[in-house]
Amino acid sequence: MSHAHTGAPRHGASHGHHHGHAMDGQAEILDLDAEVLAEHTASITAWLPLQTAPHHIVDLGCGTGAGTFALLDRFPDAHVTAVDASAEHLQRLRTKAGARGVRERVHTVQADLDEAAWPELGSPDLVWASASMHHMAHPDRALRTVHGTLAPGGLFAVVELAGHPRFLPENAPEDRPGLEERVHAAADRRQAQHMPHRGADWGPMLTAAGFTVEGERTIAVNLEGSSDEAIGRYATGVLQRIRSVITDTLSPEDLTALDRILDTSSPHSILRRDDLTVRTERTVWAARRT
Repeated sequence: MSHAHTGAPRHGASHGHHHGHAMDGQAEILDLDAEVLAEHTASITAWLPLQTAPHHIVDLGCGTGAGTFALLDRFPDAHVTAVDASAEHLQRLRTKAGARGVRERVHTVQADLDEAAWPELGSPDLVWASASMHHMAHPDRALRTVHGTLAPGGLFAVVELAGHPRFLPENAPEDRPGLEERVHAAADRRQAQHMPHRGADWGPMLTAAGFTVEGERTIAVNLEGSSDEAIGRYATGVLQRIRSVITDTLSPEDLTALDRILDTSSPHSILRRDDLTVRTERTVWAARRT
C-alpha cells in the first residue's frame, strides 16, 4: 500500500510509490494487503487484454511484491523488473522471491519515479502500476515515460483502489457509531492536499500521453472476514497508519474510541470482532502503446 506522503496506507495494495524511507509497519501492511486481496489481483491479471503472453514485465512502485508475484504466477515464462524507492521493500521482495523459488525471474531496481530521468528498464511488453500512479508528483510526465519505455504494442495496466478499505459495520463501535467513516473523511481531506490524483480517472490522462485505452474494469471487493485473522491484522494496520496522520483533526471522543479498538490487548480490539469485512473498489485501466 504506499502512502509515504501522508503515512496513510498504500493501497493495493498493492504497491505504492514510497518516497524516502519506508515507514514503520508499511511493509507489513503491504504484505497483508497482498494476502487479503490476492484473489482480486489474480482476477485482474487474468482480465488483461494481452495479445501474447509477456516475457518482460515492469512493476512500478512494486512495494513488497504483491503485483510482482501475481504476474509471475500468471505468466510462468516472464521475468519482472520490480521498481520501488524503498530499499527495505525491495529486500523483502527479493527474500520472498527466493522463498518461492523465483529469484532468478526477478530483477529489482531502486528508483524514485518522481525523478525526471528514470533508470534503464529495457523494453517491456507489460508495465504494471498498482496503487502507485496517484503518488506521482508529475503523473503526466510519468505516463509519457512509460509510453516511451514500452515495446510497440505493449500494454500498460494502471490499478487503483477507491480510497482506503472499510472494515467495520456502520453501527460500530457501540459507543461511537460511524467512527470509521469519520476517520476516513479526515484522512481523505488530509490526503487531498498531498495526492490530488488519488481517485482520478486515468483514462483521459493515458490517452493524452499517447496510449489507446483498450479496457477499463471496476471490481467490487467485499470480503467477509469473520474467519480470517489476517483481515483483523490488516484492519488494525490500516487504521493505525491513518490515525498517525489525522490525530489533530479528530474529536477527543473519536480519538479515544479509535485508540480503544486499536489496542490489541483491549476486549474492544478489532482483532476480537467477528463482524469485519473488507469493502472497497479497484479499477484497472488497460492502455496499449499502438
